[in-house]
Amino acid sequence: MKVIKNYQQAAVAMDRSIGYDPGSKTEAAVRVIVENVRKGGNKALLAYTEQFDGARLKSLEVTAREIAAALRTADPQLIKALEFAAARVEKFHRTCLRKYGSGFLKDGLGQQVLPLERVGVYVPGGTASYPSTVLMTAIPARVAGVKEIIMATPCGRDGKVPANTLAAAAIAGVDRIFKIGGAQAIAAMAFGTESVPRVDKVCGPGNIYVMTAKKLVYGVVDIDALQGPSEVVVIADGSADPAFCAADLVAQSEHDAMASSILITTSERLAVSVQAELKKQLAGLKRNTIAGKALQANGLIIIVKTLEQAIELSNLYAPEHLSLMLRNAGLYLGLIRNAGCICGGQYSPVVLGDYVAGPSHALPTGGSARFSSPLSVQDFLKISSVICLEDDAISRLGPPAVLLAENEGLSGHANAIRIRLNKRRDRRK
Repeated sequence: MKVIKNYQQAAVAMDRSIGYDPGSKTEAAVRVIVENVRKGGNKALLAYTEQFDGARLKSLEVTAREIAAALRTADPQLIKALEFAAARVEKFHRTCLRKYGSGFLKDGLGQQVLPLERVGVYVPGGTASYPSTVLMTAIPARVAGVKEIIMATPCGRDGKVPANTLAAAAIAGVDRIFKIGGAQAIAAMAFGTESVPRVDKVCGPGNIYVMTAKKLVYGVVDIDALQGPSEVVVIADGSADPAFCAADLVAQSEHDAMASSILITTSERLAVSVQAELKKQLAGLKRNTIAGKALQANGLIIIVKTLEQAIELSNLYAPEHLSLMLRNAGLYLGLIRNAGCICGGQYSPVVLGDYVAGPSHALPTGGSARFSSPLSVQDFLKISSVICLEDDAISRLGPPAVLLAENEGLSGHANAIRIRLNKRRDRRK
């Protein structure tokens, strides 16, 4: 990991706008896939599944028998852990629903809050299976009251979806599951095919092809976000345990060779100890090659003079995960402006948020925590403004509305009010 001891150099290193390239080398290829699925439907999906996943399928949908078999064959202890996590995720989002999920009508004005009709959840496959992602995306949708939740996930060459993924889908209340991955899965859910129903919103993480497809279909459907590689910033003072700091950096680095793990500390002694711990912990890691590449390419250790400097650098970076390994960490929460998930204290590691704490682990990445939020029950609700005024309100609101409409040169708008004012005036005579 690169070590930086100068605040200005650290600020430059953490400024995500530097070197930004709005182009995408993959966009042209993804655009072809999306268009082929839009026009070709199931035929295109089956062809892409054979091409990219090596599976020749007769049917795209997972059957009830396959789901039942997954529940029978999955590790019973894993099932218990998934059920435990699901209960906590559901409890958290029901609390959110009580706070944000109700409409109102007062003095003729208000909001009507309704769930989306149908949502598509994408769950990555490939180098690993992610049953936790099923819980973190599908459960908030179900709590919100979404009528139908469908899931798309890649299958193996044998045409099967991992049993733990299917078990998680059953626990989360997913209604239908399809054996499709990549950009073609996003296109299928956005446009619909003979088998895959069209959804109102697509959510869930994925690789660059999945994210590019989500960007291309946005507007046809809603999307949650364009999630990038995992990232964590650990802010630590001299009281922090170096083994804890290193463990949290390694945990996010093992996701992907493009993951970003950054330690910002006021203690040079801690920085040295964390470097030693990283070497020790990487040696015993199953995915040490991936984590090692990520730490080498994107890892930073930044030594600053004050915690205020550390927090300013973190706010500049706007990380997906922020870990405050500080004495009295709660005192610093008010200074945090940009972060997807804030974990305060040495015994609130990011990994608890990944699995069992309760909030969704689908978080803003790439600096988007400056303007966006974690996936939550609110993402699956839509709001309609309500205007149901009493008759006499037109007398008070109409004249200024006429003036504004005429000022904008919209005589039809003005007339729509004026007719009502005249009718009301005539009735009074």
